[in-house]
Formats: sequence, C-alpha cells, structure tokens
Amino acid sequence: MPKVLTLTLLMITFLIWGCASTYEQTSLTEPTQKLQSGRSILIATPSNGFYETKEYSGSGRATALAVRNAFARHSNNIVVSAECDNLDCLRNSDSASFDYYVVPEILHWEDRNTEWSGKKDKLEVKVAVYDATENTALSTTIISGKSKWATFGGDHPQDLLPEPIGEYVDSLF
Repeated sequence: MPKVLTLTLLMITFLIWGCASTYEQTSLTEPTQKLQSGRSILIATPSNGFYETKEYSGSGRATALAVRNAFARHSNNIVVSAECDNLDCLRNSDSASFDYYVVPEILHWEDRNTEWSGKKDKLEVKVAVYDATENTALSTTIISGKSKWATFGGDHPQDLLPEPIGEYVDSLF
C-alpha cells in the first residue's frame, strides 16, 4: 500500500510541475522613479525572434502588442510604432508628444512541439523604458520564460508574454 501512495504522490507532483509555466526576471537597470499613470507611451516593435536559422514571423509584433496590453492598464494614450525597433528611431520619429519610450527586444524565441518532444518553448525578452522628455533610462529588465510541459494543444512563446510583462509593467507604476 505505501508504494501505491508514493507512486500516486509522485504522479500528482509531476502533473502539477508539468502544468505550470515558469518565469524569471532579471533587472539590469532598477527603476529610478515610478511612472505616472495616464502619460503617453510610444512602443517600438522589435525584430522577429530567431532560433538557430528559423525566423518566427510575427513574433516581433506579438511582443509589441503584449507590451502594449500591459501598459494599457495604466494609460489610454499608447502607440505601437511598426517602423521603429530601437530607441534612436523612436527619438527621431515624430514623437514629441510622448512622455515615455518603451523598447522591447527579443533575445531568444524557441517554439517547440512540447507535447511530442518534451522540449519546452523558451522565451527571453529585454524591455527598456525611457523618459522621453528627460532622455534618460528609467528601467531595463530581461524576462525569461519556459512553457509548461503539459501544453494540451500546443502553447507558443507568445503565450508566455502576458503574465511576466504585465507584472513588470505593473511594478513600474
């Protein structure tokens, strides 16, 4: 009887462990001040992510939209620039009316057939926030995520974006 109980507990632990995505946040520049709600925000669209030689079409746009959705809880004046993927471009664009610049950058994007291979999707995105009027960096962080093992239908790296980016953005206000 104890063997059956032990086996059952191990199976439950494995299922719980396999059903949760994991995230990690590494702060490169600690926030220097809290952002003010309601201010205008211009967000760059990062280049698409790659894994080895494969480019993941639309991953840059998905990342920019996830960042936009996180900031939408704090402002109604948000624009995603499809033309800019870096800070210099945002500064040189017609952006005089924006208070903050946000520059996401995809560092790692790995979409796997987790259900069949057992290899998890992986994601690493750097998000930098700048004060547009003062021309200073306010915060930079790297968000990493791994999908759950039991995806039941195929999660993708973009599914890993909303939760950790939302938590990071909320911490800025």
